[in-house]
Amino acid sequence: MRGVAVLGSTGSIGQSTLAVLRRQREHFYVVALAGGRNRALLDAQVAEWHPAFARLVDAGAGNGLPHGPAVLVEAATHPDADIVVNAVVGAAGLDATLAALRAGKRVALANKETLVMAGDLVGEAARAGGGEIVPVDSEHSAVLQCISGREHLLRRLILTASGGPFREWPADRVRAASVAEALRHPTWRMGSKITVDSATLANKALEVIEAHHLFGLAYDALEVVVHPQSIVHAFVEFCDGSVIGQMGYPNMELPILYALTHPDRLPDTGVPRFDPIATTPLTFEPIRSDVFRAFGAGVAAGRAGGTAPAVFNAANEAAVAAFLAGTIPFGRIAEVVEAVLDSHRTQPAATVEAVRSADTWARGRAREEMA
Repeated sequence: MRGVAVLGSTGSIGQSTLAVLRRQREHFYVVALAGGRNRALLDAQVAEWHPAFARLVDAGAGNGLPHGPAVLVEAATHPDADIVVNAVVGAAGLDATLAALRAGKRVALANKETLVMAGDLVGEAARAGGGEIVPVDSEHSAVLQCISGREHLLRRLILTASGGPFREWPADRVRAASVAEALRHPTWRMGSKITVDSATLANKALEVIEAHHLFGLAYDALEVVVHPQSIVHAFVEFCDGSVIGQMGYPNMELPILYALTHPDRLPDTGVPRFDPIATTPLTFEPIRSDVFRAFGAGVAAGRAGGTAPAVFNAANEAAVAAFLAGTIPFGRIAEVVEAVLDSHRTQPAATVEAVRSADTWARGRAREEMA
């Protein structure tokens, strides 16, 4: 029995994690739950799982209990937690990831922003504390499943992207897309922020940066193709030219389970059995980089390194929040991100303070641009 802490337990990935754990009670138990602001759902989770620790991040101060990022850190470092599932959205998950790794935990990481903002610092924390990162993103989980034991033979990765709801739309229609249209993803059911990121393809840029840190490949060895069916999650090319792909229906429960059990596997019935006839045809196409400019901006930030990826992430978070609030149109998201990056002077991301400073600056600069 391994103890699990779930950060972001009331969100989409958090609830999927608990669905997996519900089927695997012989192997895992819930130690800690950290929800966002949904008190009713967290109370229901506590009633089912009886964790030793349970708090809301957005519960507010004044009651003597931890709140804000401190909730996530306390849950992530609970002494009975062997595995920490970090399903928090955005930059808020950084402190908890670093703390868990320094405490020697396995971090099942769905919070890709952690590696985007501070990939080198995260690696240092893992080495210092003996912790490990296992990705939950379906694409990175696919890579891990393909390369286990053969990491040194890896030559190139091809990640797939669904293309989002606007894959075939003309550029002028994409610019004017509504919030409801952006949240209507054709293959995945996710939270609102990541769904908008999938519509702009900013999410795929975040995943390219994450892959760079997870698998140690240069950006020239990381590619992305649009695959509308979302059946093939990644292709791995080895040094001899052989290519292996991982396939499955678009369902986050399989990569969540693998992150809990890697490198082993457990029998599970949560994912429908694969039917190659039903999934035919499988098609692939290039990204329309002239329309989905956030993707190119993010990859360029990854190549620049230093504080540039943190600035990309922060500017994108600010712009997406504004879009969801109805204060900017969809087409402005990429423009805001590009403007913030253009005005940023990249610095080394050598400390958490430097990363946070870049994050704060980028959010402020994004607000100026949107005003």
